[in-house]
Order: sequence, then C-alpha cells, then structure tokens
Amino acid sequence: QVQLIESGGASVRPGGSLRLSCVVSGGVVTPCMGWFRQAPEKEREAIAAIAYEDIIGYSDSVKGRFTISRDSAGNTLYLQMNNLKLEDTAMYYCAGGDFGCSMTDHDYNYWGQGTQVTVSS
Repeated sequence: QVQLIESGGASVRPGGSLRLSCVVSGGVVTPCMGWFRQAPEKEREAIAAIAYEDIIGYSDSVKGRFTISRDSAGNTLYLQMNNLKLEDTAMYYCAGGDFGCSMTDHDYNYWGQGTQVTVSS
C-alpha cells in the first residue's frame, strides 16, 4: 500500500523560509510527483511538479521562490519555499502519479494528508 507522508509545515513570518518533505512508503517510486496547496475557501492549486528528476513546472504564484526536488532514490519529495508571503498560507499536499505528469489533479492517484503552512506577521 502506497502512503505519502508530508512534514515540515509550520508558522513563519513573511519573508521566511520552510522546507517541506514528503516520504513515499510502500516500495513504490511514482514517476511523477507534485505539490499542491489549498487555502480556506479556495480551490486546490497545483504549484510544482517533477517527473523523476525533471522539473515539469511551477505555478506563476510560486515561480522564483519555491523549488521542487526529489532524492536520488525517488521516494522523498521536497519543496523549498523562500520569501514566503501571506498568501502562501494553505494546507500543502504532495501527490504521486503513475501515468502522465502535469500541473493538474487527474495525473495523480496517490495523495498525502497534508501539512499546514501559515505565514503571518
């Protein structure tokens, strides 16, 4: 059974940094992995995706501030978040997909439970 477990969420000040991690257990390496986020009363937003070690893309809202990466074994996903803004406050989810790799939900069939990031002054 594949499980994705996120960690690293916290409360930070604007301008601060955080590094989120997502460990994939179950002996499976999914070719595609991505980070999504959902703020209260907003739709879930894809923010970054990576296929093996090739970065697929970033949303405009995080481009230049966030960096997605994964370890060489392919079973740990990271999201380095710099220069955090108030609007980055959300629940952050990692996801894995076996077929295709894009910035949309439908390419992902495994999801974590989420880790909360709160940016406040």
